[in-house]
Amino acid sequence: MPTFFDALNDLMAAEVPLVTVTIVDTVGSVPQDRGAKAIVTADGLVQGTVGGGKVETKAIGEAQRMLRGEIDGNTHFAQWNLQKDVGMTCGGVVKLYFESHNVGRWQIWVFGAGHTAQALVNVLVHLDCHVTCVDPRPEWLDRLPSSPKLTKVQTDDMPSQVAAIPDDAFVVLMTMGHSTDKPILIEILRTRTFPYLGVIGSDAKAAILRRDVREAGLPEEMTRAFHCPIGLELGTNHPYEIALSVAAQLVQTRDARKTSATLQA
Repeated sequence: MPTFFDALNDLMAAEVPLVTVTIVDTVGSVPQDRGAKAIVTADGLVQGTVGGGKVETKAIGEAQRMLRGEIDGNTHFAQWNLQKDVGMTCGGVVKLYFESHNVGRWQIWVFGAGHTAQALVNVLVHLDCHVTCVDPRPEWLDRLPSSPKLTKVQTDDMPSQVAAIPDDAFVVLMTMGHSTDKPILIEILRTRTFPYLGVIGSDAKAAILRRDVREAGLPEEMTRAFHCPIGLELGTNHPYEIALSVAAQLVQTRDARKTSATLQA
């Protein structure tokens, strides 16, 4: 039978959204001691226990509220009088610590699996994010690392995948060239808005893409709705140095959004 931490490691590796519940303090008569732990997913209790019966039922419900986004934040404390708050006959008090995992993970979509995309994906899978890489060439997708943080999508119709991208995803286009980047970009600008949208290329390519946007009949502001060139101004044209500059820009944009959200709160 797997231990608590074996189960936790397996669920974390599989990126299953979960909440760990830990009893951090007790007063009086309670059904479990300090340090008791449980793992809760959307399906219910998976491993461990924080007391069984009514207190565990209430803890499972609280954890599942976190998974549904009904409680703000990734951590949460709750202190319950077992008689008044839980309806148990014993009159003790428990304080529980709830911590969610694999919830609201940063989503990054990379279109293309060529040399620079390979380098970028290899960098990104070491960050706290989930990467989806889309490419029509199975042999290039096969070269990508095997990671629970990576989903590989093989399709000959890359623009059709735009509808599947989460609203909060960061999107990077680095396919085989302008002819394959362009239809994806136009589809995104016609139908979606993302917090980051970038297309690999030079200033000359950027000018061509902006002309393409105008010729597609899109508003002028759409010519400024994407980054091209992408990445911070550092390094050389080595694929991994480009990857580092792009990853740095993605992190910079992510953190700027977090700061802005905090200031507005």
